[in-house]
Amino acid sequence: MEAPNLFLLLLLNFLCCAADTYKGTSSIIFNTNGRSYYFFDVYSLPILHSPQPHHETRLTDGHSVNFNGQFPSPSASSVLISLLPNQTAIRLTSHPPPLQLIYVTERNDGVSNIYFDAVYYEGSTNARRRSALESVQDRIQIPLLAHNVIQSRVSMKDKPTVTGEYLVYVSTHEDPGIPQASWAAVYSTHMKSGLTRRLTPHGIADFSPAVSPSGTFTAVASYGEKGWNSDEFEDLTTDIYIFLTRDGTQRLKVVEHGGWPSWVNDRTFYFHRKDNDQWWSVYKATLPTEGPVSTETVTVERVTPPGLHAFTPATSPGNHKFIAVATRRRGSHHRHVELFDLVKKEFKELTRLISPETHHLNPFISPDSTHVGYHKCRGEPKGDESGQYILENVRSPIPGLSLFRFLGMFPVFSPSGDRIAYIKSEGGSDKTWVINTDGSNRRMVYDKKGFSTAWDPVRPGIIYTSTGPSFAPESAKVDVVAIDIDSDEEDNHKVLTLDGKNNAFPSPSPDGKWVVFRSGRSGYKNLYIMDAVEGEKAGLQRLTEGPWTDTMCTWSPDGDWILYSSDREQAGGRVFDVYLIHPNGTGLRKLMPEWRGGRTNHAYFSPDGKSVTFTSDYSGISAEPISVPHQFQPYGEIFTINIDGTGLKRLTHDAYEDGTPAWSPNYIEPINVQDTRADYCDFEDCRFLNRMPRPLFYIGVASIIAAAEYHIGVVSLMSLGHVYFSCEIFQIG
Repeated sequence: MEAPNLFLLLLLNFLCCAADTYKGTSSIIFNTNGRSYYFFDVYSLPILHSPQPHHETRLTDGHSVNFNGQFPSPSASSVLISLLPNQTAIRLTSHPPPLQLIYVTERNDGVSNIYFDAVYYEGSTNARRRSALESVQDRIQIPLLAHNVIQSRVSMKDKPTVTGEYLVYVSTHEDPGIPQASWAAVYSTHMKSGLTRRLTPHGIADFSPAVSPSGTFTAVASYGEKGWNSDEFEDLTTDIYIFLTRDGTQRLKVVEHGGWPSWVNDRTFYFHRKDNDQWWSVYKATLPTEGPVSTETVTVERVTPPGLHAFTPATSPGNHKFIAVATRRRGSHHRHVELFDLVKKEFKELTRLISPETHHLNPFISPDSTHVGYHKCRGEPKGDESGQYILENVRSPIPGLSLFRFLGMFPVFSPSGDRIAYIKSEGGSDKTWVINTDGSNRRMVYDKKGFSTAWDPVRPGIIYTSTGPSFAPESAKVDVVAIDIDSDEEDNHKVLTLDGKNNAFPSPSPDGKWVVFRSGRSGYKNLYIMDAVEGEKAGLQRLTEGPWTDTMCTWSPDGDWILYSSDREQAGGRVFDVYLIHPNGTGLRKLMPEWRGGRTNHAYFSPDGKSVTFTSDYSGISAEPISVPHQFQPYGEIFTINIDGTGLKRLTHDAYEDGTPAWSPNYIEPINVQDTRADYCDFEDCRFLNRMPRPLFYIGVASIIAAAEYHIGVVSLMSLGHVYFSCEIFQIG
């Protein structure tokens, strides 16, 4: 028999070892507020025509979530074409030329990248034809950041811009090492070499970069050196800085309190902010042509009037006639894109005339001022478009750990890992559901309002939940309930608590004998332990005591520890930390003793009990909150840490509220699980935009400056600017 080839043996041994090295070990599941329903695509409308449905062109391909588009300048287009294969580049030079697009996409692994595409039109209509970057069989799209770059530089967002051979964008891949400090910073990457330079100084957070038409300057919405206040999750009160795009030097603050800058020329840009009258409005900033540039020498004037919210302005180079803005008007629950005539001081409706019941976000204008773009939800997928997932794979930064975004709230695995219990709204109320991990056999198991879920480790058909209102005071009627999900009986649940005073967040001990939960029965929310089968009537052990809130508790796999969140260091405030305590009440310690002033919640043990996953505001905010749909807490990200407080790892990088993480008892392959009964576009606009001051009706000396609010007859102010020639003011209520 022939002797085995030594090289082949070594190769096989290496491959086996490599397979073992990269073999998955564990999985985490979490929920993201609203994200499962976005289905965003980027669209455009011609500006010169009255908007009609057949004029709207979908620019992106219906795969994943596509958003925050930008039309490249002619000079940037030539650079982008030079990056393409010859045959594709030739197609892009045909006549009429295609509409080119740079945009952010979350395809493939739930982590965003920046892509380039170009779209032709079919005949005289504006229907979308095949992309210039598509072959007959497959769509060919060009990521502008190489794989080796995005491996460490993740979460591109805001407004990506190509200037020369460089891509300017926001990333959150560098930890500033300061709790609650935002990781968002502006970077510039040379698209041919991948060489990347950080333009934002270390220790500072920058958002919403805008490159001037010449490429010389970049403007950003920045925290500067003041840091982030955790109460700022609506209006960040950022300031606008400018710096040289080539290297980030000569950085100057030019506007106090402003965001989302957009240049017209190298001396003029528009931005938004919330004014003292509580309306979000767009402003114009003009830099001096001579002398020093500072907040004192920059001229700022209000452009859009009070009476409606106007924000995320978009401009076109050299165009002083109009801007595009997103608006929220009284009587509408959706944001729309409108043009604002800078000469006539008038609005022109665009998207509401086409799809009035859809949110339209973050407009942008083509360099020749002929098209306006935006992103919106495409609705139910068609053909080969991607649909909704029960489990959506998100690329994990930790080898061996798979990470999944789940469709419902408070997801938690059964002891065997084959089922998931969770909370999902049905009929306007949050109900308790169970589904198999392959997406099959979804069913409601408890039809009363509830929150939080936990599986019994010994009785696999028993789950625990809290029934009653969430975010309620200590005296609210909330009870801990055990549900037998495999029972055929109509009355399949048992109430375990007796007094009904905000008893919530149950978690069973690993031997299935006890349940720890929080209760407001003393006038404060503290932790208690009761019998898992008989409940409170079999006795009650008080675990914590104090004039603060202890909540969100969970038992360790070995039974030695109980994790929970508490505001004991700043009782009654917004500060929560994670603590560990033994079930007998001894050994209390803070998981991360060096943290101060943040929110860390929903901690959950790994199957081996050596690590903890949780959601936290440790990394601050990743984008201007007004630029994304509603998020209760736009600073929530998922982390892991060792039980001794070492080895902190950030798992998610997005602008959404990620929360309620839980570990699976088994490893799950990082693949998507399709939803067979999906909902689409079921998300809200920012709730703070619902708060509108009562409309004012101004009677001018020369004229009455007012306008009817769309077709519903509600009067709101549509003034000529922020200087009002008024002798009387009437309040309309």
